[in-house]
Amino acid sequence: MLRRTLIIAAVFAFATGCSTIKGVFADKATKALAPAELVDIASPLAVRKAWTRKLGDEKASLGLRQRPAIEGDRVFVSDDAGRVLALDLNSGATLWDSEVVRAGKEGGGLLFWRRKTIDGGVTGGPGVGNGLVVAGGRNGEVVALDAETGAERWRAKVTSEVIAAPLVAGDRVVVRSNDGRTFGLDAADGTRKWVFDRGLPTLSVRGNGAPVTDGNLVYLGYDDGNVVALRAADGLVAWTQLVAESEGRNDLARMSDVDGEIALGYSELYASSFAGQTLAISTQNGRPLWSRDTGGYTGLALLGDRVVLADPAGTLWALDRSNGSAVWKQEALARRWLTTPAVQGDYLVVGDVEGYLHWVRAEDGTLAGRERLGRAPILATPQVSPLGMLLAVDSEGRLAAYPSPAQ
Repeated sequence: MLRRTLIIAAVFAFATGCSTIKGVFADKATKALAPAELVDIASPLAVRKAWTRKLGDEKASLGLRQRPAIEGDRVFVSDDAGRVLALDLNSGATLWDSEVVRAGKEGGGLLFWRRKTIDGGVTGGPGVGNGLVVAGGRNGEVVALDAETGAERWRAKVTSEVIAAPLVAGDRVVVRSNDGRTFGLDAADGTRKWVFDRGLPTLSVRGNGAPVTDGNLVYLGYDDGNVVALRAADGLVAWTQLVAESEGRNDLARMSDVDGEIALGYSELYASSFAGQTLAISTQNGRPLWSRDTGGYTGLALLGDRVVLADPAGTLWALDRSNGSAVWKQEALARRWLTTPAVQGDYLVVGDVEGYLHWVRAEDGTLAGRERLGRAPILATPQVSPLGMLLAVDSEGRLAAYPSPAQ
């Protein structure tokens, strides 16, 4: 488990260090890995912040991709102190605030590089649906709250840390724990109805993609490079499909995690692997529809007849949904550790390692606008409400809302 944590922490520490300690190690190798310099955008979009909130500053030490959840005119978020909050989507005002998991601290010391570590708290971003808001904790806690009032409805326990947002799927709440198990809990009282257990490889990226559902099946990407479809009612496997082979001479080379968001279409889904492979899969039987050697550690989004994603090099791609061929690519954000794209009207929005949000024209991939949320990395995928409000949160817990930009 320690190795699972260290790899992502080391990656982001190095990435942010390259951009903030310029000139200290100014050799060719360091410069080659530094985020690409940003260039001015001609006639940029008029991007503005509607409001901002601070949710705490410990998320950076967790290395998590916690994202807000939106339902109607409310946004649900968690903070460092083990609380879940409901905010007004348009103003950011607090509607209710509930402590669900107590977050203690341990460790520390006199030396400046020693930081206190959190031994509790909410580690999985909230999931919302059917009148429930469900959050997971560092020690396997699962707590369901009333979405209207924040009152606790029930509390359950799974076998390990919950770092992905739970899924509310009809009469089930589907929760992933960080030991490879997935639990189906009764949405009414939290009792365990089923558990699916899949082993973990020796080394993998710290992160789990949130489950998605079409109503009957629940789809999950796994650390061994597979996508698994489970029946929501009983947790039985409907099908399994390999996205990318685990190949290489060592554990690092064999990493093939499917950790980013899975994009679900009408009768197909799309998944991307850390090994650099993207696969379109039939939801009826798990049969591959097409494959392309473009992929990465983040997930995908759907935009009309296209699939959009960012690869590890920082290149944004738009792929044809019918066959996987490239429609366009944008390379100006190289080495900026981009998030999964979000779709806001006619634009794609990605966050980066230096705290910038970038608006990209969906039609042709040209850069259209830019706004800096803060100086901390943006790890979580920005979320967009049905009316076009975009929400983004950085690794220090700074949350901001952006209306659809004007030309």
